[in-house]
Amino acid sequence: QVQLVESGGGLVQAGGSLRLSCAASGRTFSRNAMGWFRQAPGKEREFVATINWSTGRTYYTNSVKGRFTISRDNAKNTVYLQMNSLKPEDTAVYYCAAGPGPSQSPRTYDYWGQGTQVTVSS
Repeated sequence: QVQLVESGGGLVQAGGSLRLSCAASGRTFSRNAMGWFRQAPGKEREFVATINWSTGRTYYTNSVKGRFTISRDNAKNTVYLQMNSLKPEDTAVYYCAAGPGPSQSPRTYDYWGQGTQVTVSS
């Protein structure tokens, strides 16, 4: 019902910036929250940020506060993740997800993108 496509990942030096995009299509009106998660090799998928599509309220995990910004473009049905001051520990596959409401748990999101690789060199 909802299709998500991430883009914008790549290789950057520590301290650099990237902006990830997630374009949503299909029955997007049925989901009110979109979020970003990441998964590094050998680690569990972890919450990064989420946004309430209707209100624009945002939530972040502590490790990215002050560095990452999640935003939305209602007209384009697209959510963004602006990542600044990147650190090597930010290296992971980043996934966008859609769900019925804002949550920090990946289990509550029922639609996922394919992921985009972010690699930060030290």
